[in-house]
Order: sequence, then structure tokens, then C-alpha cells
Amino acid sequence: MIKITLPDGSVKEVQQGTTVLEVAKSISEGLARNVLSAQFNGQTVETSTPLNQDGSLVLFTWKDKEGKKAFWHSSSHVMAQALQELFPGVKLTIGPAIENGFYYDVDFGEHKISDADFPKIEKRMLEIARGKHDFSLREVSKQNALDFYKKEQNPFKVELIENLEDGDITFCDHDNFTDLCRGGHIPNTGNIKAVKIMNVAGAYWRGDENKPQLTRVYGISFPKQKDLKEYLALLEEAKKRDHRKLGKELQLFTFSQKVGQGLPLWLPKGAALRQRLEDFLKRAQHKAGYESVVTPHIGQKELYETSGHYAKYGEDSFQPILTPHENEEFLLKPMNCPHHCEIYNASAWSYRDLPKRFAEFGTVYRYEQSGELHGLTRVRGFTQDDAHIFCTPDQLDQEFKNVIDLVLYVFGSLGFEDFTAQVSLRDPENKEKYIGSDENWEKAEQAIINAAKEKGLNYVIETGEAAFYGPKLDFMVKDALGRSWQLGTIQVDYNLPERFDLTYKGSDNEEHRPVMIHRAPFGSMERFVAILLEHTAGNFPLWLMPQQAIILSLSEKYEKYTKKVLNLLENHEIRSALDNRSETMGKKIREAEMNKIPYMLIIGEQEELNGTVSVRKHGGDDLGEMTIEDFAQLISKEINASLKTFEV
Repeated sequence: MIKITLPDGSVKEVQQGTTVLEVAKSISEGLARNVLSAQFNGQTVETSTPLNQDGSLVLFTWKDKEGKKAFWHSSSHVMAQALQELFPGVKLTIGPAIENGFYYDVDFGEHKISDADFPKIEKRMLEIARGKHDFSLREVSKQNALDFYKKEQNPFKVELIENLEDGDITFCDHDNFTDLCRGGHIPNTGNIKAVKIMNVAGAYWRGDENKPQLTRVYGISFPKQKDLKEYLALLEEAKKRDHRKLGKELQLFTFSQKVGQGLPLWLPKGAALRQRLEDFLKRAQHKAGYESVVTPHIGQKELYETSGHYAKYGEDSFQPILTPHENEEFLLKPMNCPHHCEIYNASAWSYRDLPKRFAEFGTVYRYEQSGELHGLTRVRGFTQDDAHIFCTPDQLDQEFKNVIDLVLYVFGSLGFEDFTAQVSLRDPENKEKYIGSDENWEKAEQAIINAAKEKGLNYVIETGEAAFYGPKLDFMVKDALGRSWQLGTIQVDYNLPERFDLTYKGSDNEEHRPVMIHRAPFGSMERFVAILLEHTAGNFPLWLMPQQAIILSLSEKYEKYTKKVLNLLENHEIRSALDNRSETMGKKIREAEMNKIPYMLIIGEQEELNGTVSVRKHGGDDLGEMTIEDFAQLISKEINASLKTFEV
């Protein structure tokens, strides 16, 4: 008998060799019907895997991230089989699960695939699925694996296998189809009840522009047809909320081929929106004891070599710039932290001076391949709401918790209520990816876990997601469509202070090393604005709106009164505009609605006589006639209700 520990701490004694599915059945028949995949002692296993030793077992269903991953990875096998049957001679490469669905990179050779082929691929996938074929994983020797794919004349799979160790190679079989695979499958194809081929795109083999170009076929699948319908409806709503579409309609930002790909240009309304976000955070930062600093857009290559950024991210940086005469090498700034380390180093500090909190809205530059650029969410130049706190080890816990409070204040004031904190740790099996000693990493990781617990955060632990210089607390926020975004990050760093030889004089009159906290509640202004646009569909909180009200005049003869109203609104600091055009009121209202303006103030003969305005809210609610003072109070109450108070 062996002992199997379940996530709730309960222990089941089962016969050695009992499969994962049989353990699920011993818990409940319903669970056994719904279990898709599992982990045993932290390793991904199949539901058919026999358990031969004591250990911890976690079962995953469709509700779990890992369950969806196994479902979509298995679906990629089914799609690969369908493609191979429908387009004889195609060469399959890799087919992983992704955040929503899966893809398979395929060399179609002489075949051309288009949208017109999607229905027949979907039809064949469902036919295969209805066969309820079991997914079966088996070990294969390296030589047999090479022979198999050489016979199939598939150089891509051969290349993959040549880089694998003998004894570490497995094939997955279902129906009459075999694929090179590491595992992580659902029990059988019958779980797949609905599929949709989403689109195709070009992709270089292994992401290398010098290697063959393949066709990436994207798909998604579900255990129920209604899940697919709901997902497609969500996609339609997402199209309406696409920040690129809304940004153009609301005249917030644009791009220019002459300026360069991935380099956004902020239009007046967008620049004003950004400025309000900056002012909002600067007020809170000032209250929390931050000091503003400004650093240049370039730095000597040596600076980033010292920090370690050049070794880790050199390939993602723009090429070094040589000065015309002195032959010095500079880089466009990829990170703000090395500059802030040098600001700290410019003075001698005592423990009495700490913590020092340096904040900057600093623009940084990183090279992204043109195919990866996407509106404001993936750009080559972006501004981070960056700050670095230099503190003593004793101050670390409180400083970290103070930053959590600041992040929660930002989220609360901007309507992001649904989020999970992710404690991102280093991968203990791959320590060469990181810099610094084990001791410092352990201290930093424990500090983050303690702070997350003490603040009562709903948090998860993700191994291998740390920055190269330290662990971090990332905030994964769900938007109005239920999509998850990483917004806001706090990182603990013992390593850069060592690399830059940062010190302070302690109470013992000896030199000590400070601890560094990196933090950015927005992350990047560009990405934050994009996500906020899609979350709100352009209906920002009233305090943030570029334009809070528009005055709509029924006729030019009321021009004198409308200008008086505009002046009164400006006196109340209500951002307003005047539409005195000789257009129909219906057209003016439609345009104001399209521009997401929260309030329309309609003025005609009655309003001029009474010294009032008729107020219409975005969305169609008629609030009736009121004085400017009453309207100003209405605006003030709405802003106060949404804008949280920041307590230090």
C-alpha cells in the first residue's frame, strides 16, 4: 500500500500501481468524470499514470488552469492529425497550449491554407474526437525516435530529438496518430466537444528569422458547445473594446511609420490623460515619502554591464550608439534601476537617512520584433512609473507592505477589483538564470511571502517567474471581460546593491549593504492605458476623463449664455467643451455618445431664462434641469465616490 496526500491534507491509502483516475474514482464518480490531468509530487502526469510511491496528488478539471492546459495541448494533437490527413505531406513541428487555446506550427509545403479550409479542419477534428481515442504516452529510444521521423522526412522533429537525451524521449499515441510529446494529456479525445480554428499566421522555426517560415494554425476547443458560443461572444465584445480602435476613435494616440514601429505618439487628449494618471500617482507618492528624480534616456554600456542587464537582455536592447569622436558606447536606456543606483551612490548615507525612495516616470527602450508589436501593449519605447526604495534589512518588511498599500490604492481608484497576487520565485533547478547568493534569494523570497500573508492577499506561488536579480510580487488583474493581465509589480533585490557597491553607515559605525525594492504600480503607462481602455470600454472614471462634459446648444442665438456656462464649469474645474455648430441636436448627442463624454448639458430658451442646464448622462439617462452649482456638486460626489483615499 502507498499513501497519497490530497490538497486538503487528507491521505488515501491505495494499492501500489493504482492509476490517477482510480484515485479520482475513490473520491467521487463525478470527479472521475471531470478530471482532465494531474500533478504527482509536482510533476505533470496522465490520468492513466500508475502511482508507485507515496506522494502528493493534485487533480485538475476544466475549472483549473492546468486542466485547460492539458485540454488544449491534447486538442493540438487532434488538430495535427486532422491537418496531416487533409493536407498529405505536411511537416509538423510543435503544438503547445497557450493562454486561450493552442497552435501548431506546420510546414505546408506546396499547400496553401486559408479561412475557407477552417470548416473542414473543424469537422475532421470533431470526427476524431467522437472516436473517444485514449491518449497514451510511451517512452522511445533516441534512435527509434530519429528513425521514425527520418522515415517521415520531417527535419524539424529530427532537430528537436537530436537535442534531447536518450531516455528522456516520449511519444504520444491516439487513434492512428503519433507525435513527439513530453506529456500532459486528457484521458481521451471524447472530452473535446467543440472546436474552432481561429486564424493562421506566419512564424519562423524556433523564432529565428534565419530559419524556415512556417504557418502557425491557431485553434481553441471546449468540453461543451455552449462554452464555445460564450467565448465567441466574448471575442466580439473584445473587438469593440480593442484599445487600438478606441484610441483612434477617442483621439488618444497614434503611430507613424516615419517615426518607427512600436513608438507611440500621444495626441493632446491622450497626453492629458497620461498627465492626470501621473499627477494622481505623484500625489500619493509624495504623501508616502517618495522623492522625484530624472535620469537620461541613454547610458554608457558599462552601466548595464555592471547591473547585469546587458548580459541578460543585450539581445533585446537596441544596438550600442557610438559617439562621433570619443568612441564611447551608449545604449538607449532599457531599465531605470541602474541610474537610480548611481543617484544613491552620489551621496554618503547613514541608517538614519534610510529609507530613500526615488521615483521617476522614466522612458525606456527595448527592441521587440515587428511581428510581436501590438498597439500600446507591446511597444519599443514606454514609460514606467518606476521607483526604487533603498532601505535597511530591518525596514524591508514594512516598506514592502507600504508598497502593497499603494498598489491597492491605484487599483481601487481605477476600478480593478478582481485580482490575484502572484509570488514569483526563481527556478531552483535552473539557478544559472539568476544572479546572487542562495542566502539572499531565500531572504528575499521569504520577505515577499510574509508580506503577502500579513496583508491578507489572495496569492499564488509561481516558480521560475522571478526577475534575474530577485523575486517579485506581481498583480494579476481580471478586466471586465474576465481576461487576466499582469499589472503592477514589486521586487526585492539584494543583488544590485552588491553589484553597484551601495552602502550606508549603521549604528555600529560600520558600512552595511542596503536592500533595494523595485516597484511600478502601473507597470508601463502605455500598457496600463491600453488595459484600462479595454476594461472600461473608454468610459474612464469621471476624475480621469479627458472631457467630463460638453455643452450642446439648440441654436447659435444662445451663444452668449453657453459661453457663460462654459466659464462657470471651468471655475468649478470641470473639463468641458462647447458644441455650437448648426447641426441637429440628435447628431450632436450621437457624436457625444460616440466620444464617451460622461455628461451632456443641453441649452435652449428655457435653460437660458432659468439660468440652468438640462443634463443628459452618457448612456441615455435624462437627469433633468439643474443649476450649474447643483451639477458641480453632482460631479464632485461622483468623483469622490470613485477616487479612493490614500492613507499612509
